[in-house]
Amino acid sequence: MGKKYYKRNTSIEGPVHLSNLKLSEPKAFAAGVPGVVATLKHSLKEMGVFRSTNSLLKINQKNGFDCPSCAWPDPENPSRVGEYCENGAKALADEATKTYIKSEFFEEHSVEVLSHWSDFELNQLGRLTQPMVLKENSVHYEPISWEGAFEMIAEELRDLKDPNEAIFYTSGRSSNEAAFLYGSFVRALGTNNLPDCSNMCHESSG
Repeated sequence: MGKKYYKRNTSIEGPVHLSNLKLSEPKAFAAGVPGVVATLKHSLKEMGVFRSTNSLLKINQKNGFDCPSCAWPDPENPSRVGEYCENGAKALADEATKTYIKSEFFEEHSVEVLSHWSDFELNQLGRLTQPMVLKENSVHYEPISWEGAFEMIAEELRDLKDPNEAIFYTSGRSSNEAAFLYGSFVRALGTNNLPDCSNMCHESSG
């Protein structure tokens, strides 16, 4: 007989309601003072005063870093402060947030419960600070050491009958160095199954 798997009562669609959706007349202008206020409000909430100031002064600067949400060209010389949009600043704040999730949260909330939360609600929880694993016959994520996580991945890869049974995935926000190292590892394993976010998100949109 084949191996029996524990079936979790999770939702693949998420919530059917729209959380706190507000409808209003379209604005006749963009950005301006309201955009600056919204940017500062979100940044200070997520990053605090020091991290917000330090980050917002370096985004899209010659000796700074690229906006995580757009393709603003790299300047040859120092550019003006604020050459990014409100959404770019919000994306930065989400990445650099000081909010993080403690392991106790996952002891109290099962994956069955979390599957009914919206992407927005899940994102508001903050960043993970350690690897987590969802074990067989369990509905709760548990913390695991980095060594344990790497060993678990290695064991799965070693048990493959063919390298092409593995599928890897990379993010468009990865650094060139990280993407090169990751790609080299996948090719050394013996497969080209290495799509990235452009295949998943942008290719289907034409």
